[in-house]
Amino acid sequence: MRPLSKIQNIIFLVGGLLMVIGAGSSLLAWRFAPYAFAVGAVCFAAMQMQQRYEGTNFTIRRLRRMMLISDVLFLVSALLMFASQGNIFGINHITYLQYIYNKWVITLLIAAILQLYSSHRIGQELEKEAKKL
Repeated sequence: MRPLSKIQNIIFLVGGLLMVIGAGSSLLAWRFAPYAFAVGAVCFAAMQMQQRYEGTNFTIRRLRRMMLISDVLFLVSALLMFASQGNIFGINHITYLQYIYNKWVITLLIAAILQLYSSHRIGQELEKEAKKL
């Protein structure tokens, strides 16, 4: 995997921290929570997409795709977080409650599980690949 520069690494860490702050503060119903989460998700996903794998190991490539899917789900969570603050789509109130309200938690959970699994497994596979060389 191509390592990030020092500035990119700082942006990556700040993005992750903003995502945690945004998700945590949404429990307190603070109005800035979706903004903090969205900025964090964009920073986190952008820096993670900068890390490339140029090797030929199929397992790492598959895990890398899982990581990119989790990045997209983080961005979808940010969008749904904004949508949960009010009925911005102008749909029926019952439909809004059934399909949109607080569904960002589900996409965030799926993204976090994919992220944890893929980052753990990529580390193992890179160690295995380094031992072969």
